[in-house]
Amino acid sequence: MNEARDLSERGRAAFAARVWDEAFALLSAADRAGHLEPSDLDRLATAAYLVGRDDESQDIAARSFRGWLRSGDSARAVRRAFWLGLHLLLDGDETRGQAWLARAAELLPADGGEPERGYLLTPEALHRLDEGDAAASHAISAEVLAIGERHDDLDLVALGRLGVGQALVELGEVGRGVAALDEVMVAVTTDDVSPQLAGIVYCAVIETCQRVLDVRRAREWTAALTRWCDAQPGLVPYRGQCLVHRAEIMRLHGEWSGALDEARSACGFLDGSAAAGAAYYQLAELRRLRGEFADAEDGYRAASRWVADPQPGIALLRLAQGRVDAAAAASRRALEAAHGRADRSRLLGAHAQIMLACGDVGAARAAADELRVIDEVFAAPLLHAQAEQADGACLLAEGDAATALGVLRRAWAVWQDLDAPYEAALVRVLIAQAHRLLGEPEPAEMELETAAWMFDQLGAGPDARRARALSERAAARGAGGLTRREVEVLRLVATGMTNRAVATELFLSERTVARHVSNIFTKLDVSSRSAATAYAYQHGLV
Repeated sequence: MNEARDLSERGRAAFAARVWDEAFALLSAADRAGHLEPSDLDRLATAAYLVGRDDESQDIAARSFRGWLRSGDSARAVRRAFWLGLHLLLDGDETRGQAWLARAAELLPADGGEPERGYLLTPEALHRLDEGDAAASHAISAEVLAIGERHDDLDLVALGRLGVGQALVELGEVGRGVAALDEVMVAVTTDDVSPQLAGIVYCAVIETCQRVLDVRRAREWTAALTRWCDAQPGLVPYRGQCLVHRAEIMRLHGEWSGALDEARSACGFLDGSAAAGAAYYQLAELRRLRGEFADAEDGYRAASRWVADPQPGIALLRLAQGRVDAAAAASRRALEAAHGRADRSRLLGAHAQIMLACGDVGAARAAADELRVIDEVFAAPLLHAQAEQADGACLLAEGDAATALGVLRRAWAVWQDLDAPYEAALVRVLIAQAHRLLGEPEPAEMELETAAWMFDQLGAGPDARRARALSERAAARGAGGLTRREVEVLRLVATGMTNRAVATELFLSERTVARHVSNIFTKLDVSSRSAATAYAYQHGLV
């Protein structure tokens, strides 16, 4: 008995110091040496969860729940059942998670049983948010926050404020929503909440910041999450999510080699859990950008085990493969399924690009205009850059190169400010096209040479080849046996222009353009404008 008491005391000390592997080992030994009180079983269940022993954590938590019931402390039993149910839900085990939450609800007294009722309201708020009813989620989360403040329960306050912030973002009140999330993070970074809640809050806040494309906050909170993980020996959950967030940020900043390492590590940490989908998606995105299309295909397929439709990555992969019709179908399907502003904003830039590739300028313009409206609501620099870029690309397709040039230069400036070299290089290619349409070949060549060099530095092989193929020198050599004039016509056709618009742009008759288009179809052995557009994208002519 003395041995069990000594092990328990040392285990509690390790738990308080957040040395989770030591706490788990000592409390497990104490459990084997003698009977643990429910409070120590709670600690052991939490430590087991934090060192990645999920199955053992669930079994120990169930024992703790029964221990609290036997002792007559139904309030503590409710809380234990809540945390067990919530972790199961977050891990994707909906059936068992809901069963534990239902058991907890049965134990609430008729008068409501605050603050335990507040905890059990939290999953309902999450469910309403997932169902797209942000207003109901906000109301429930506000009630959770009020209960937490009445009872000075800091975990409950954090859960309520987190829900309020997420709901406000979905309701379009991004400024107020992000301010609420900042308040939650203050409590987390000052260790005012329990460790099992802190990790959940870190990941939820970072994901929300990424959803609204608030790169600065996502970067800052990811750095804080990294420090939090590193300060806790033995911590396993949240390290994988931390690596995913780091990979996404490093990809944006052009650190592709390091991002690949982080994404691979995240896949190892998270494989088998619901969060693995995000890890495999990031890995696939990096491989697509590097031109490793077969590996990218494998990555998206792996992500699809947890993510219903990994978009816009798959649609952009199809575009890079020259399968323009497949890219357009995938992009349209993904956009139709996306309802909230945040979800749609993540797809619209790629959708505009793909619609231009398949010649549907009207659909591209609609996507660019919607992106502009969301940009005004979210007011995030990354989203603003995407909106300007999509608008500029549409203006090029519509034949207004002069206006496009000004818009694209603004987009480039924002990407530069965000330190996003790949996106900045993409815009420089569009700027080159604007210069060429304005009859300014020298600045066009300079932009293309710079863009190709930037793509080379990143390892973006397909984009580097496309930028070089767009140069006047490449055009002069021709492609697929096309004459220089036919290449010019094909480029404009690939932006979605009609024969009449091409004729106006090149100062030719509509009949001459029709003859050029017919010759292009014959030389390339294609039978439609979409197939010719696919060839142009495959061979770097657009």
